[in-house]
Amino acid sequence: MMITAVELPRAFERQLRDEARGAFPRECCGLIEGENLILRQAQDEDQRKESLTLSQSKGEATRVFRVTALHPMPNVSEEMDHFEIDPAGHIALLRKLRGSGRAIIGCYHSHPNGRAEPSERDRQSAVEADFLWLICAVGPEFEGTNIAAFVSDGQGFSSLRIEQANGNCAMSAE
Repeated sequence: MMITAVELPRAFERQLRDEARGAFPRECCGLIEGENLILRQAQDEDQRKESLTLSQSKGEATRVFRVTALHPMPNVSEEMDHFEIDPAGHIALLRKLRGSGRAIIGCYHSHPNGRAEPSERDRQSAVEADFLWLICAVGPEFEGTNIAAFVSDGQGFSSLRIEQANGNCAMSAE
């Protein structure tokens, strides 16, 4: 069963855009906390938006990512057009989430070149299957920032649909 979408609250879209603009011309980066869910397939799109529930009933199921927090991380790359998440920050977040039932489901970063698509370096780094990647494109004018979502299959990327999420979300500024 393929992952088809990511539920991303507007507050996290704003947070990612603000981080991308603040880091420009460097890349911002961070880790994504959330859930990888199996959802029941609703009859129509309006019903689906209102009732994204765990699949335990009849009907086809789909998998989606649900973002519950963004955790900014220091970019320790020496290169302006590359990101490298600080390993100490990554380990600290793993420890914080241990036993909580929450998990790191992906990473995010910005592309100061204005393109919200995986770079060749991103493709080479996509080694973990079912890992969410959010990319925020930003240019010198900061107008028209664009966020795109991808899932890694361990060898490359597939595009995901971004859906506006309702419900609980926690901003993180670690």
